[in-house]
Amino acid sequence: MEGKKYIVVLGAGESGVGAALLAQKQGYEVFVSDMGPIADKYRTELEEAGISFEQESHTEAKILSATEVVKSPGIPEKAPIIKKLTEKNIPILSEIEFAGRYTNAKMICITGSNGKSTTTMLTYHILKDAGLNVGLGGNIGKSFAKQVAFEQYDYYVLEISSFMLDNMYKFKADISVLLNITPDHLDRYDYKMSNYADSKFRIIQNQTEKDVFIYCTDDAEIQSGIEKRGISSKVYPFTIEKVLSEGAWLDGKQITINTNHKNQEPLIMSITELALQGKHNIYNSMASGIVAKVLELRNESIRDSMGSFNNIEHRLEHVAKISGIDFINDSKATNVNSTWYALESMPAQVVLILGGVDKGNDYGMLKDLVKSKVKGIVCLGKDNKRIHEAFEDDVEVIVNTFSASEAVQIAYHMAKKGDTVLLSPACASFDLFKNYEDRGNQFKKAVMEL
Repeated sequence: MEGKKYIVVLGAGESGVGAALLAQKQGYEVFVSDMGPIADKYRTELEEAGISFEQESHTEAKILSATEVVKSPGIPEKAPIIKKLTEKNIPILSEIEFAGRYTNAKMICITGSNGKSTTTMLTYHILKDAGLNVGLGGNIGKSFAKQVAFEQYDYYVLEISSFMLDNMYKFKADISVLLNITPDHLDRYDYKMSNYADSKFRIIQNQTEKDVFIYCTDDAEIQSGIEKRGISSKVYPFTIEKVLSEGAWLDGKQITINTNHKNQEPLIMSITELALQGKHNIYNSMASGIVAKVLELRNESIRDSMGSFNNIEHRLEHVAKISGIDFINDSKATNVNSTWYALESMPAQVVLILGGVDKGNDYGMLKDLVKSKVKGIVCLGKDNKRIHEAFEDDVEVIVNTFSASEAVQIAYHMAKKGDTVLLSPACASFDLFKNYEDRGNQFKKAVMEL
């Protein structure tokens, strides 16, 4: 390893393998280490590239001699190997931080507790439709690092989680978007909301007056965070509560997006024309629309794209209508706030499928919506005690189930023609499923077998 920088990549999923391939291309000596088994697809990529790796163990001598370490966002700071790296002052980076060194593309970075996948996909859709040479990455799609290694894009739209932000230092977003800050993953932030909010605000670090910050001014946590910080970038707020002179706002049934940029005409559009319906999606559409206006895309192009977008899988995805009952897959709702948004966009008479690994959830914010819209709750998880305690006075029936097919069968029998069965679990999926995609796919399969 004489003369070569030695980099260790912890975690061999999409982001880790992408980082390893980019590091190799940039002339690093690379070693990949994963405490779990490495999926066949990723193992093959590493083998074909001739990158040395290990699985189901961490060889400390190899890891602790690294010049720097690229860490998977899923590995917590409290993991023993991370503590040892920190003690030795070995720099620990996210894939985004590492890959950002090797591209001059414009970075559009989107974060928030909820809606970031939808907003990232919608923004990418608008830019791609307008003919821009754009890549999609971060917490979604293909590894950003791998794209930097092998593809040449002028723009990247990146979904950025708080875990990624925690290990980003010199990276800068040209356009940053902060959608909302609501309690999520507090177990990773010492159960302190302020720590989690600080993490989200790292999306604006290193921005200058030449950069843009787009944010929801209706969100109390964001507003409070802005008041505490000096923000250098050009700001564009969005709101559904008041009329602004600049940014995006809702007036009646009409959204206006105005950046006052180079004599551009504002974009004015009825919310009925938006492909994404529901209050939360007005926010998501506004954020994406401001990005498009900042990039000087034509109003006609933005309007067409915002009207033609298909939402992502597992996010309020309509599965089927059976015996007059609508089945909706919102498996991506892994926190209470996501479930609140889902319920808020539903008509009354919902059979709600809830449960999984509870991340310290406060179900209180759901109580009013559950009382007004939910006729029964089907629990899908190993430990449903807290759901029973939260809602036993609000609904007539709460039933425990331990598989997607059992949950769907029971929900189907509880529902009547005109009702909606909504899978929106408010919890992580790891007690009964591999991940939220597996949970959503098993739900869809069970629905189609009714």
